[in-house]
Amino acid sequence: MVQRRKRLLDVDKILDGALTVIDKYGRLTMTELAAQLGTSASSVYHHLSGRAAIVELLRERVVAAAMEVPPLDGTDWVDQIARWMHSYRAALAQHPNLIPLLTEHTMTAGGVLRGYDRVAQLLRGAGVDAREVLLWISAFDSYALGAALDLAAPDDVWRRSVDDLPALDEALSAAPRGRRRADESFAIGLRALLVGLRERLSGGA
Repeated sequence: MVQRRKRLLDVDKILDGALTVIDKYGRLTMTELAAQLGTSASSVYHHLSGRAAIVELLRERVVAAAMEVPPLDGTDWVDQIARWMHSYRAALAQHPNLIPLLTEHTMTAGGVLRGYDRVAQLLRGAGVDAREVLLWISAFDSYALGAALDLAAPDDVWRRSVDDLPALDEALSAAPRGRRRADESFAIGLRALLVGLRERLSGGA
């Protein structure tokens, strides 16, 4: 049976197995992947060069396939970046355990890089200095990664365990919970980033 599964192994099956391992364990080792596929690590290496190559293909499959690339259609750059960020967060949130692995590797996935290139074009067109373009992209990227992880958080992110927390108690009582809290928090933070950038470009910061 193992020999038969080896013959049927291909890149798509390896990526399916890798996502299963990552979703289950929050990590990816070649040993665990081979066990999930019912084959040997050497058989996996016959198709892909190793863990980094698998992670980059997963970036392409999970993120690039679902992320909206800014169309550069003449509409407001703020709206285009906002749509890109919403789609980026949603794509990442499909497999939150994959996020730490994505941050470990140099990005080479073409579909994702094309999205970044469009954002870079939008930022340059809006007047962002070339030196700051990647800094802003890094800020947006960090925010999308964190916001996607927040979608996987429990409904109650904070639980009162000590007395004399009047301000936090009030906030906990007033705030929405679960997905609604995560969505509203993302919207507030994204707006703050975009408004802050627009003010900076207008000379306000």
